[in-house]
Amino acid sequence: MAEPKQEETFKVVDRRLFTEDGQLRKDVAEQQERELESAKKNAAPASAPQHKPAAPQGQTPSSAQEALADTDADAIQPSRNFQMLVDFLTRNAAALLGGVADPRTGQAYVDLDGAREVIDMLDALRDKTRGNLAHADEDLLVEVIGSLKLTYMEVSKAAAEAMTKKAKQKG
Repeated sequence: MAEPKQEETFKVVDRRLFTEDGQLRKDVAEQQERELESAKKNAAPASAPQHKPAAPQGQTPSSAQEALADTDADAIQPSRNFQMLVDFLTRNAAALLGGVADPRTGQAYVDLDGAREVIDMLDALRDKTRGNLAHADEDLLVEVIGSLKLTYMEVSKAAAEAMTKKAKQKG
C-alpha cells in the first residue's frame, strides 16, 4: 500500500536588514546586540572576524555601509598582491602614455585609447573594492589614478596641439 502524501509547506523569512524607509529593522538591531554581547562574553581571538556594529537609526543603508567600511579598513592588512596588481596596471598605463620608448624605433609610443582603458580599469577596481581595502591600499589606488589621469590630460593636450600644428603646416 502507498503511504499518503503529506502536504509540503515552507516558511518565508524576511532577512532584509533595513525597512522601506532605510531604517534598521528592530529585530535585526536586537539580534546584532545579542550577538555582540555574546561575542564580548566569549572574548573571541583577535584574528577571528569581528562582528559589524549596527548602523545608527538615522543613517541610510549606503551611509551605514560607509561607516562600517571605515571601521573595517582599520582591521584590514595591506595586500602585497593587490599592490603588485595596481603597479602592473600603472606601468602599462604609463607605457601607453609615452613613458616607454618603442624598442624598434626608439620613439615614445603613445596610445591614448589604450591608456584610457587601463585608467578605467583602475577606476572600476577602486569602485568594486571600496570598503574592502586597507587604508594603504586605498591610498595607493587613489594616488595612482589621480596621477595617471593628470598625465593623460597633459599627453592628450600635447597630442592635440601637435596635430593642430601639423595641420597648419600642411595648409
